[in-house]
Amino acid sequence: MTTTLIEPQDPQEQGPKPEYPQEPIEPPGTEAEMTPTADHGEQTYVGSEQLRDRAALITGGDSGIGRAVAIAFAREGADVVISYLNEEQDAQETARLVRDAGRKAVTVGGDISDEAHCQALVQRAVQEFGRVDILVNNAAFQRTYQSIQEISAEEWDYTFRTNIYAMFYLSKAALPHMQPGGAIINTTSIQSYQPNPMLLAYATTKGAVTNFTKALAQEVAKQGIRVNAVAPGPIWTPLIPSTMPPEKVKSFGQDTPLGRAGQPAEVAPIFVLLASQAGSYITGQVYGVTGGDPLI
Repeated sequence: MTTTLIEPQDPQEQGPKPEYPQEPIEPPGTEAEMTPTADHGEQTYVGSEQLRDRAALITGGDSGIGRAVAIAFAREGADVVISYLNEEQDAQETARLVRDAGRKAVTVGGDISDEAHCQALVQRAVQEFGRVDILVNNAAFQRTYQSIQEISAEEWDYTFRTNIYAMFYLSKAALPHMQPGGAIINTTSIQSYQPNPMLLAYATTKGAVTNFTKALAQEVAKQGIRVNAVAPGPIWTPLIPSTMPPEKVKSFGQDTPLGRAGQPAEVAPIFVLLASQAGSYITGQVYGVTGGDPLI
């Protein structure tokens, strides 16, 4: 077995720094529209069989953090169901990267705000792999507004149905198919701790994700299943230029201690830790990947 030596790098210089030459794009956005392109670990992530022959279901697995997690999981030996809304091209590219790692990839499009679709996602994973070992609740809906008055009741409801209800639907459906050693990992956000009023609906749901994680972890510990969350700070994904004001996009991540946005590849290793045996004594926790902004 060969070992790849990875030299330490200055984290301030490890990725592109603002200002970013990104033009606005229509939501939900695609990877091809990103300038600069995002790093999902395509050229850098090296696995070590930490998830050998495990079965994972990842929502929002087509792009951004979800794509980086899918790549990392596959290179660690897992088969992956990639759930996405309608970003077919991105989903197929993620699937190609999973298959290039020698693992099975299944793509399933559809809206996770619908309970029946969430149940069908889990059933598809069970049909393909016989079980669900790892559930990653990652997909989210986000929009920015200057005032609460601009947010419709319909959009408020849809934000909760996508970010909160789907996590409930999927966890409830997956748990009967999970064995001791299984893991649920939820993507929360620094917005759970430092909410931006422009992201009122999104930030509110992320606070709920954090509490859901901590409560469910206590319930299912007796089943030998762990539940944790990852709280990213500013990470360079299609969600950013497709939902935020252009002036915010250009300076995205500039006010962090490290002075730049993070890359999806810098988040994925935490998901691997929380999914693997290396995280066997970790449950009910929230891990920040924020460029130095504190979770308070």
